[in-house]
Amino acid sequence: MKCPFCGHTESRVVDTREVGDGIRRRRECQACGQRFTTYEQVARVNLLVIKRDGRREPFDRQKLYEGIRRACAKRPVSAERIEQVVSEIETNLYNLGQAEVPSRTIGEMVMERLREIDDVAYVRFASVYRSFADIQTLKREVDQIVEQQRREA
Repeated sequence: MKCPFCGHTESRVVDTREVGDGIRRRRECQACGQRFTTYEQVARVNLLVIKRDGRREPFDRQKLYEGIRRACAKRPVSAERIEQVVSEIETNLYNLGQAEVPSRTIGEMVMERLREIDDVAYVRFASVYRSFADIQTLKREVDQIVEQQRREA
């Protein structure tokens, strides 16, 4: 493991904790003494995402994280919660037991989680994911959210 500060390859593990489906390790560089964190996860089978146009590309956890983070921008959603949602979705995708997953499956999983977390983030994501054609389509989606909240209250 290379130190991100000085590039030295020798480090000492200071603390180890399980997080989700991986391990978080705090390390201390033997050369400069700086501490840094590493995350370890079990390497999984390569998962391919089938895009709307039929292309296939490798599943990219970071791309999923960024999409959710953008939807939650300036909303009261913590980075830890976003990371938890990404981990849940990733685990569910691998648990499907399929080598290829349609992008719409991932999109639906994201929208389901965002609807539970924050309505504004949900609408932001849905407006891009579903490519709302006009303001009326967006209004119908918002009206459905308001009606659902009214029923739940």
